[in-house]
Amino acid sequence: MLTSISGKSVIVTGGSKGIGKGIASVFAKQGAKVMVVARTEKDAVVTVEEIKAAGGTADMFLCDVADWDQVMGMAEYTAKTFGGIDILCANAGIFPQVKMIEMGADDWDQVMSTNLKSSFLCVKACIPYFEKAGKGRVVITSSITGPVTGYPGWAHYGASKAGQLGFIRTAAMELSRYNTTINAVMPGNIMTEGLADLGQDYLDSMANSIPLKRLGSVEDIANAALFFASDEAAYITGQSIIVDGGQILPESLDALGEI
Repeated sequence: MLTSISGKSVIVTGGSKGIGKGIASVFAKQGAKVMVVARTEKDAVVTVEEIKAAGGTADMFLCDVADWDQVMGMAEYTAKTFGGIDILCANAGIFPQVKMIEMGADDWDQVMSTNLKSSFLCVKACIPYFEKAGKGRVVITSSITGPVTGYPGWAHYGASKAGQLGFIRTAAMELSRYNTTINAVMPGNIMTEGLADLGQDYLDSMANSIPLKRLGSVEDIANAALFFASDEAAYITGQSIIVDGGQILPESLDALGEI
């Protein structure tokens, strides 16, 4: 158990669904005070109520993380509510699938703003609070798509996720003066609400392409984020970890038949 998380103030953007909800729930179970940041009030309310019902501490803030004024409001509200900001989990992201021949400039800009620009804005807004606290932790949710793999229809998504990894390397140096670390988790195929709608045959096919023969859980990603956010990871910064059940390892699908 990473006891250093207990009592810490944590922002989780995109925290009302999917991986973000998993991160919020796992941090709350470790005793953190969690600010669930989302666009949709209904989903945010449900997540906060579930965390409280399980004995955790949580509040919510509705925010477009690509809007600087709203992001500053998020940081101010969190600090006022929880007495400061210790950890930022910049998880918010979108992944609309559209091939380049059909992709418009607005499609590209929307994904870049929500996924990449928001990472910068959220970190920037939290810096004064990290400085005041004397330390801080930032965990970015990137992906294997873009930095390692590609998939038709996700040129903009892949570029945004690769961009996040470029961002954390320089950010790690600049944040060091505030005794703050920044690292990234790179999920593979994770079982979320969106995947559940694709049908069991599709899910089975995806699982069969992974050496561990299962899709990841949101808790798998949350546990990696939890480590990066802990005092135990105080000497790790500007790094990333792939959490994918070995998905990127096979040279081809034929290789899995040899296992």
